[in-house]
Amino acid sequence: MTLLRVSGLCLRAGETRIVEDLSFSLEPGETLAMMGASGSGKTLTALSILNLLPPGVERQAGEILVDGVEAAELRGLRGGVAGMIFQEPMTSLNPLMKIGAQVAEALDLHGGRARVPELLAQVGLDAPRIARAHAHELSGGERQRVVIAMALANDPKLLIADEPTTSLDSNMAWGILDLIAAAARARGLGVLLITHDPGLARRYADRVLVMDRGRGIECGETARIFGAPARGITRAMVEARLPEAPMGEIGADLLCVRNVTVEFAVLRGVLRRKTGVFRALRDVSFSLRAGETLGITGESGSGKSTLALVILQLIRYEGAVVFDGVELGRLGRRRLRAMRRHVQIVFQDSHGALAPRLNVGEIVSEGLAIHEPGLSAAERMARTNAVLREVGLPADAAARYPHEFSGGERQRIAIARAVILRPKLLVLDEPTSALDVSVQAGVLRLLQALQRDYGMAYVLISHDEKVVRAMAHRVIRIKEGKASEEVAFL
Repeated sequence: MTLLRVSGLCLRAGETRIVEDLSFSLEPGETLAMMGASGSGKTLTALSILNLLPPGVERQAGEILVDGVEAAELRGLRGGVAGMIFQEPMTSLNPLMKIGAQVAEALDLHGGRARVPELLAQVGLDAPRIARAHAHELSGGERQRVVIAMALANDPKLLIADEPTTSLDSNMAWGILDLIAAAARARGLGVLLITHDPGLARRYADRVLVMDRGRGIECGETARIFGAPARGITRAMVEARLPEAPMGEIGADLLCVRNVTVEFAVLRGVLRRKTGVFRALRDVSFSLRAGETLGITGESGSGKSTLALVILQLIRYEGAVVFDGVELGRLGRRRLRAMRRHVQIVFQDSHGALAPRLNVGEIVSEGLAIHEPGLSAAERMARTNAVLREVGLPADAAARYPHEFSGGERQRIAIARAVILRPKLLVLDEPTSALDVSVQAGVLRLLQALQRDYGMAYVLISHDEKVVRAMAHRVIRIKEGKASEEVAFL
């Protein structure tokens, strides 16, 4: 029996057509990769399979059968028959529950036993530490692996993986997908892999479905799609390349990080007593000049994002951070606030970084209202519309809300909000991890152009070596909280 059959699917949000007359199927033991630009309807198609469409989006027509059952009747079968790995793990985890309790809950709901240590170990996590932690205490990669463990907990027949390796370094990404592929072979698990990475689709998929503006424009065997694509959109996606290494004038020293150490208390027991210390960063030092890009790489959980928070003065640390000749740790609240216009950040989790009750225009222009209060409302809107065009968003984006955009589009909103102030230093924490390759290349070219035009310096945190090589003049690798080596690309 065909495991998944989608016929004539049509999704609407009001008068807007999101998915139009989409049909495809998936057999047991097969992996189908769904590829397409951000906003092409991939994620909403996946949510419709599990009858999890967000408010305001409805299935207007079509049939979805999972193991012979219509999706509208699937609620009791979720987890045991079909599981899903969501693109943004922070929104998939309960912030008030420990990770171990959440994984156990996923098992208990379907009559299983809490094989929590085994499941966490299968996805490469330190089970004792992770089980006791809350979601906010984990790195983006660690949170993603927890979500993967929960999706696989009850041995589903169908696994929908929506960008399952976005937050993972390349070695861990291959390991996770190897695990999913092994499960597919051993148990006849059907996998719907939603990805913007042609390399992952080429390596793991048996067939590829290419989507554009809500339509399936091409579907076929992986070798045929990559070897002889029939459509221009598919060809552009397959042949997309990142920009060449950066060029531009390098100025004087702008940022100096000296002997930075970050420690977190380990709390246990009902009374949450301190029983130890976890060192996220250990004696890290580096410098950065104006107009230069420094790449920070390392495995998930190595301390890369913690370093970004240190530079932004968002967590406590030992050591010194000197920006533009001023030691930031000694600034009072008022001077530190004024400094923030010169140091901006693009966070890895765009969903959590954007206020859901503000429209995009209000989000992007907020920095102008704080740091350039003399601008009129018309001037702020003109600046906002200009920067939205720069990052490739549509003309009506300013009036819409974050939940109306795809993950990749939300990341571009976050970039627009950061660059509108033309800061001297921009911290980029996995800035393109949610973008398809063609859009990723465009955003990187945009960042390079902004750097040339305005002399901004970048701290680029990424697990993607290709992105780092396309952007960075130098790279530092962090392992277990230590800066292990420095390599100059140019």
